[in-house]
Amino acid sequence: MARITEACDGNSVALPFYAVIMAGGSGTRLWPLSRRKHPKQLLRLAGERSLYQLAIDRLTPLISPERIVVITASDMADGLTEQSPEIPAANFIVEPEGRGTAPVIALGALCAEQLTGGEAVIACLTADHFIGEVERFRGALQAAAKVAQSGVIVTLGIEPTYAATGYGYIQRGALYSEVDGFAVYGARKFKEKPDEETAAGMATYGQHYWNSGMFVWRTGTVRAEFERQLPETAHALQELEPALGTLEQGEVLARIWPAVPKGSIDYAIMEGAQDVRVIPVDIGWSDVGSWASVLQALPADSDGNVLLQGEHLPIETEGTLVSAGRLVATIGLQDLIIVDTPDVLLLCAADRAEEVRALVQALQQQGRAELL
Repeated sequence: MARITEACDGNSVALPFYAVIMAGGSGTRLWPLSRRKHPKQLLRLAGERSLYQLAIDRLTPLISPERIVVITASDMADGLTEQSPEIPAANFIVEPEGRGTAPVIALGALCAEQLTGGEAVIACLTADHFIGEVERFRGALQAAAKVAQSGVIVTLGIEPTYAATGYGYIQRGALYSEVDGFAVYGARKFKEKPDEETAAGMATYGQHYWNSGMFVWRTGTVRAEFERQLPETAHALQELEPALGTLEQGEVLARIWPAVPKGSIDYAIMEGAQDVRVIPVDIGWSDVGSWASVLQALPADSDGNVLLQGEHLPIETEGTLVSAGRLVATIGLQDLIIVDTPDVLLLCAADRAEEVRALVQALQQQGRAELL
């Protein structure tokens, strides 16, 4: 189940397949449901399972729980361990403080090697995305693991459905191969969060994909890329390596982590990475990064309204999301976000949902920690 075998350059290889789940984000754009002590990945936005639990559910037929590494923040660790008791406690790594996705992935690669006692192929994934076509996703992940055996980096590119300015884009190059029915292209260029005009062109050109943030590579490839592009991070983590899996792990990590440079994997590594492949997929993916994306991702009624929780009595209401603990009655509304919690009522135009984070920043400036 957890080994992927592929012939590479005439040699048959079989490396253990691990997943590194990044679960440290706070999800401020889904405030007021997402809070510091109950962040986005712990929310049940699509049924009885949280986004984090759905991420684990998608993996376990392919990757067993003991080969899943979860990296998170201290105030989220208890909630995550409670929601996934099948994952060994030793596989949860707590960041002393947030440093971005680049050092998290480097740390995850080291932890996978420590657990397996050698090199592994790792799928670097997030805990807070929604994927509707789960079987298709598993197939793509397995194909990516086969391609990554040769030492290349593989990313899953999402077929764009509109000109999104909040996503990064990947431009494909030449077709390299087809694996298990999935086309494998070279990746020519990564472009982070373009302006509206550029995004419109890339969404219609046919050779650009949304950057899903999902990467599959050998741990040796991770190490080589960090040594080449982020040598300071690689050097810092070398000090941690002997302590992994010992009683000193937490103390050493707490000491070295604040000095590790902050960085996003997209900017810090992928833009300058060598030998990157992209597998285009249509898997019903959403990063559910804002209330507008939740509205687009979840099933709606005939008028485009989404009920997350509570009860909604709509009259001449369209494109509206409701989450409440009571009946919400609406008349003549269109494209609105309504989120009602015991201490906060949010009313927001759907096309301005990205600005919810500004409300969180305003509360931080006001010292309203009880609402964050």
